[in-house]
Amino acid sequence: MVQTQVLSLVIKSNNFCIVLSSPSGAGKTTISKMLLKEDKSISLSISCTTRPKRKGEISKKDYIFLSDTEFNKAVNQNKFIEHAKVFGYRYGTLRQTVNNFFKKNKDVLFDIDWQGYQQLKQSNKEVVGIFILPPSKKELINRLKIRDRDTKDEMKKRMSLVQDEISHFPEYDYVVINKNLKKCVDQVKNIINSERLRRSRLINLTNFIGNFQS
Repeated sequence: MVQTQVLSLVIKSNNFCIVLSSPSGAGKTTISKMLLKEDKSISLSISCTTRPKRKGEISKKDYIFLSDTEFNKAVNQNKFIEHAKVFGYRYGTLRQTVNNFFKKNKDVLFDIDWQGYQQLKQSNKEVVGIFILPPSKKELINRLKIRDRDTKDEMKKRMSLVQDEISHFPEYDYVVINKNLKKCVDQVKNIINSERLRRSRLINLTNFIGNFQS
């Protein structure tokens, strides 16, 4: 439960899942890092993946790296709350990871694609979906080139999937355009804070209102 002080009332809000999705290069990972730095009530769900570890990545900090056999075993044991195949590799979120964060009164941030988001919405968790868009296709290409992380073939594959990824934006609760990073982060923070004040999530509101009726 996240607590928000309003006058003499401490409002207790049920914790929920925050999903950030976007086409590659739109900035969701950078936005996620800034959110985690600025809001200590949020924790990042670290995904499991079968893809090879990239230079500089740390296991259990950036991703939990699994073999195909280990991933399949986890799927068969129903350990994932969501999982999907992206660019030929498998990604998934452990159910226990989310439950552990909720026990610590943390809202949980997911940096996942539309497939994972659809599965997460089918779980028994409360989920808020935010889709991040780049300001233009040209800017998206520039950002992918600047980060210099993909081979030419990988770049072509990412760009070929952009249209399909963007086509899923109507499934999300909110859409934010990342033209200015700080403004975009502020908008996402405003969404999260508003969702924390959603009436259906406020646990002790009825008791508080009762004080005015006694």
